[in-house]
Amino acid sequence: MVSDELNEMYEEIVMDHYHNPRNTEFLSKPDYEVEKNNPFCGDEIKLQISLDQNQKIVVSVTGRGCAISQASGSLMAEKINLLPYKELQSNVDLFRKLIRDEMLSEEELDSLGDVSALSGVRKFPVRIKCAMLSWVALEEIIKKNN
Repeated sequence: MVSDELNEMYEEIVMDHYHNPRNTEFLSKPDYEVEKNNPFCGDEIKLQISLDQNQKIVVSVTGRGCAISQASGSLMAEKINLLPYKELQSNVDLFRKLIRDEMLSEEELDSLGDVSALSGVRKFPVRIKCAMLSWVALEEIIKKNN
């Protein structure tokens, strides 16, 4: 069945990012840095962002916790690394729409890329905070610096 194959592919993407997280290299002089945790389950994320001369970001995400929180951080980092700073909020907004099961256009889904693998989390409301942790950290940086 196609649905089962799709779920399997999404699970593979999430587990790959959990076991092989991307963009975890410590930034020695980040322009922005925030640490967030989910006190209910113990998930932790440290997000660092540096801006280059063109206002594109270099990102580092590290932490510990469940597969969903850590894979979400890795997927987010892969998605936003080298994006212009001004595009960060629109990516947070898109992810929030995805996780809330709001209507997304084909263009918006394509824009999310592998991040859309986290769409299955919305079936488990208790895990939504896990998936949102790194995105909430990113939004905190954006709001503090605009």
